[in-house]
Amino acid sequence: MAENPVIRNFDRAVRSGAVATPSATELGAMYDAPAYTGPRTPARYMTLDDVVVRTGAMLAVILAAGAVTWTTVPADKWGAVLIVGLMGSLGVGLYMSFKMVANAPLCMVYAVCEGALLGAISKAFETRYHGIVIQALTGTVMVAAGMLFVYKIGAIRVTPKFTRIVVGASIGVFGLMLVNLIAYLFHPGGLGLRDGGAMAVIFSLVCIVIAAANLVVDFDMVEKGIRAGAPQSFAWYCSFGITVTLVWLYIEILRLLGYLRD
Repeated sequence: MAENPVIRNFDRAVRSGAVATPSATELGAMYDAPAYTGPRTPARYMTLDDVVVRTGAMLAVILAAGAVTWTTVPADKWGAVLIVGLMGSLGVGLYMSFKMVANAPLCMVYAVCEGALLGAISKAFETRYHGIVIQALTGTVMVAAGMLFVYKIGAIRVTPKFTRIVVGASIGVFGLMLVNLIAYLFHPGGLGLRDGGAMAVIFSLVCIVIAAANLVVDFDMVEKGIRAGAPQSFAWYCSFGITVTLVWLYIEILRLLGYLRD
């Protein structure tokens, strides 16, 4: 029988010193080492408390950044702060949305930018309509609590069809906002979606309804993530989604109240 070439080459390598023969101690350590136990699992799975704590942290940072902007930035600088906050929050938000990656540093940067943006917007509205910010905050909390209640009692079922409708409607209204912004360059008032008229009121009401529906989708994402055993890091992504929806809801309620004041 021919000699096995693998064994022959290994024997030559051992004799030449290229391969060290394990000692009895090393062989014993190899024998005592644990066997392969399969792929590693996350250190800890996501829980509802993880999402609540992270969402609360993001909202707290937004409120703090908004308060700093409200109290320290003069009126002639509101436009600059608004642009910086808008570009920063939009850039970080789009990155996390398309990459589906969210962590503490990214979420905190987003919250700071969003807080600066909301602080400037809120101060401008409050200067023109006294007391409107408190009304908008109260309305946002009531809508969010109401949607959480109807979701928990099962009054709204988040089916794949429902999710597709909500996502499609959201894309549609943001597309209209973009077209309206471009139309401002060629016609005063654009398409009339933000000029304070009847169409503007209707459009804000539609946006509020769609934002509320997005909250239900966000709640369902959290529940499904917990049931599926999502890793703890996924809680940041869920918190980011809820925060984005709450900010949109607040801005639309603020706009609607401003139209009604006029």
